[in-house]
Amino acid sequence: MKKPIKEIINRSFPILTNSEKKVAAFVLKNLENVIYYSITDLADKAGVGETTVLRFCRKIGLKGYQEFKLTIAQNIPEDNAKENSGSINLIQSILVNTTKALENTTTMINDEKLNNAIELLHHARSIHFFGVGTSGLTAQDAKSRLLRIGIISEAITDPHLQAMSAATLTSEDVIVALSVSGSTRDTLESLEIAKKSGAKIIAITYYHRSPITQFADVVLPGGAMESPLEGGSLTAKISQLFVIDLLYTGLALMKKDKALEMKKKTAEAVVNKIY
Repeated sequence: MKKPIKEIINRSFPILTNSEKKVAAFVLKNLENVIYYSITDLADKAGVGETTVLRFCRKIGLKGYQEFKLTIAQNIPEDNAKENSGSINLIQSILVNTTKALENTTTMINDEKLNNAIELLHHARSIHFFGVGTSGLTAQDAKSRLLRIGIISEAITDPHLQAMSAATLTSEDVIVALSVSGSTRDTLESLEIAKKSGAKIIAITYYHRSPITQFADVVLPGGAMESPLEGGSLTAKISQLFVIDLLYTGLALMKKDKALEMKKKTAEAVVNKIY
């Protein structure tokens, strides 16, 4: 049974501090937008610190920020475009959303940062892709993509293995961390360990001021705006894969002759697997 978020916030007003009341007032006026905000975004909009937002969530009886967003999402009806299925062709609707996500990602990518990321990967002793959930699947895709051009990498999706791996890295190693929200606790905890070990970190995330960016040497935009009820959307995954393909192509161009040779070898290795 869904919790009536407006009622919960209104009833909690007397026990909130002045700073927490700022968050409450902003949320009540902007429910439909807040579900797309990172914790940093909401803190900025309300004019408070991130810890105040977390305290606010707990004061109203929720465990944390993600549960808070999920509760809001459950209180908001699906938007008109999805409700009026007869007003737009389903295929065209998905195409428009996917194309828009790719266009937005392309617009936000900075050439200098992209080249910096490619350089880090080019000179890395080892490359590790970190991601959990849907981002973990993207990590596996990334590993497969690099293998095609002869670059051995690791795709680590288990939080315990991520943490142990992070502890063994040095300044010669690079992690590509994947998280649409940029707030995935397991990934953040592993990156904190990796940072202390001296590893270089490339973050691919939708929110440019999310917690993951605090650990990153290079931040690249990847993903799409999702409500908590849409987590793991294919639109966001396609955007992530687009950025992975940019990194892959950049590396292939830097190692042109070797990449071409490896493409042939890897293709020949699996040719008999196809009837």
